[in-house]
Amino acid sequence: MISEKMVRALNDQINAELYSAYLYYAMEAYFQFNNLEGFANWMNVQTKEEMTHASKIYDFINDRSGRVELAEIEKPSVNWASPLAAFEASYKHEQFVTDRINKLVELANGEKDHATASFLKWFVDEQVEEESSVIKIVEKLKLVKDSAGSLLMIDHQLAKREFKA
Repeated sequence: MISEKMVRALNDQINAELYSAYLYYAMEAYFQFNNLEGFANWMNVQTKEEMTHASKIYDFINDRSGRVELAEIEKPSVNWASPLAAFEASYKHEQFVTDRINKLVELANGEKDHATASFLKWFVDEQVEEESSVIKIVEKLKLVKDSAGSLLMIDHQLAKREFKA
């Protein structure tokens, strides 16, 4: 059986994942407003991924006979100074999520909760991919600076991203 302390921590992570989805949805709206449909598409896929993460944790808690308790989701920012600023905010957020996941692993290990530690390994690996994909876009945006043509090329590239459950 899963401990109440672990359930509380996982419920907090559901909230963090839902906030992540909300943040990326806000970023998608920012990009839509600025007619950058490829960037918006990238954020739409990211939103779906974050919702999937929340669902995985939700299901895990239920599978372990814990109680899911959903909390209020904080309002995210809705405007950024530039596409670069939005992706820098995304990268900082992913680093924050990575830290949260690492703390969950430490808690599970401390509680000798091998099932939860095993479950969280997927999230540890996922965060490596999450941070990597965002920082690559940050670096490209830094490289192109204010080049409208280059920004549109990146926009075209990001339009190709597809959600894979």
